[in-house]
Formats: sequence, C-alpha cells, structure tokens
Amino acid sequence: MRILFIAEIVGKAGVYALKKCLPELKKEKKPDFIIACADGVTGGNGLGRNHAAYIRKLGVDVLTTGECCFYKKDLTENMGKLPYVLRPYNLNMEAPGQGSRVYRLDESRKVAVAVLLGQSGFVRLHGNNPFSPLPALLERLRQETQYVIIDFHAQATAEKQTIFAMADGLCSAVIGTHTRVQTADERLPSGGTAVITDAGRTGSLESVGGHNSESRIKEYISGIPDWAVEAWEKPELQGVFLEIAESGKAISMERLRLAAPPAPGVQEGKDDDEIEGD
Repeated sequence: MRILFIAEIVGKAGVYALKKCLPELKKEKKPDFIIACADGVTGGNGLGRNHAAYIRKLGVDVLTTGECCFYKKDLTENMGKLPYVLRPYNLNMEAPGQGSRVYRLDESRKVAVAVLLGQSGFVRLHGNNPFSPLPALLERLRQETQYVIIDFHAQATAEKQTIFAMADGLCSAVIGTHTRVQTADERLPSGGTAVITDAGRTGSLESVGGHNSESRIKEYISGIPDWAVEAWEKPELQGVFLEIAESGKAISMERLRLAAPPAPGVQEGKDDDEIEGD
C-alpha cells in the first residue's frame, strides 16, 4: 500500500500549491490513497464546505481536521454528510461528524484513518484524553483492515512522542500535525509503526505558519490577534509518503517538499474563486 499524506493546507497559497504540485506527485509516487490535513484551509484557520469539496475534487481521498474543525459553520452543519472529512475522534459524543472511518479502495483493500487531538495548548476546543481510547480504537480498526493511519493533531512534542510509543506495533503510521513546521525525525520504530513529529505545512514557506509575518509580529507585540492576512511567498507542498506491507507494518516513510511555481499576478486578499480558477 502506498499512501500520500499532505501536510496541513494553509490558506489560499496552500490550495494553490496543492493544485499545482499534486498531479506531479501522483505521477511520480503513484499513491493508492491520499490523505490531507485541512485544518487551516479557509482563511488560515478551519475548513469551509466549499473548500472541502474543491480539495476532494483535486484528488484527495480524506481530509483530516483538528482544533479548528468547527470554526466554519457551513462545514459543521454538514459534517455528518461528508464521509471524506474527519474531525478529532476524542471529542464528546454529541459532536457532529466522525473521528475515524474505514475506506474501501477495491474488493480486497481498505484503509482506516482516524484523528486524535492533543490536550496541550488549545484554548477554543478541548478534546478528551487521547491516550485512553487509543487501544480500543486501534483494535476496532484493525478488525477491518491492517492499514491504519492516525493523524495526531497536537502541539506538545512530548505528547506526540508518548502517543508514538503507545501506538507502536498497533497501526501503520502516526503522523503529527498542527505546528505547521516539518520535522526531520521520521523513523520506523521496532514495532513497525512509522512516525514523524510533524508533517509540516502546505502553503507559503516564507511566513509564520502560512500567515503574513508582519501581521504575526504585530500580534505578538500588541497582544491583539490578527489572523486575517495570508502569505504567498514561496508556496510549497509538504508531507510524507508511506509504503506499507500487507501485514500493515510500515516499510518506509519519506518526507516530501515540492515547490510550486509562483502564482502570477496574485495579491494578498485575492478571492478564493480567482485562485482556484488560475
């Protein structure tokens, strides 16, 4: 099984980089299944329904989210109708949508994907303890398929490393997301579960997490939040590429960085429809 995981897509530049780079990646890597973290697509925070549909149209099979999963009302109201969008599994039972799902590729192969939310550093959405439900979740998913991928959307490195140790040998991969900075620690522990602390981001490379650097500097100086200005400099697709044996154990994990061509005539604040139509 060959799986492509696209790091968190941030803003219009992230959607643009995905559109320009994904066809080349598909030709080169020939993935059987494509997952993308989409927690920062719309305005740099959250995922709108139209963006979800558009990214799906570009060829992504599953979109994962994190603490921003309910930031956009149009997605929240329809999350239960969109099987290709996953919110964190460890939320209250009343939360809309699903946190894990098994997807059928063909008559003989299925892929299971689940999202867990860390507990450190989030102020607007708080998940339940992600460690307690993990063994039962993985056991349930493995009853349907050996190919199990976990997106652990968390801020604290220690929390991610602990999840990696707990999940080793129980799934195919645990991929860290949320910090939007690609780490160089991809590895295959003894149990055969591929791990990386953070897959990175798909969006502007010269930015602060995909956002305009000047606006973020002003925020830290003034204390007034400002997430409205997106960055466009050096759009890039980041992520990881996995090869998994029939046993469900990872054979390899490769970090990916693919630069997108500069968007001609793009100005910050340009409408999404204009970008998508380029």
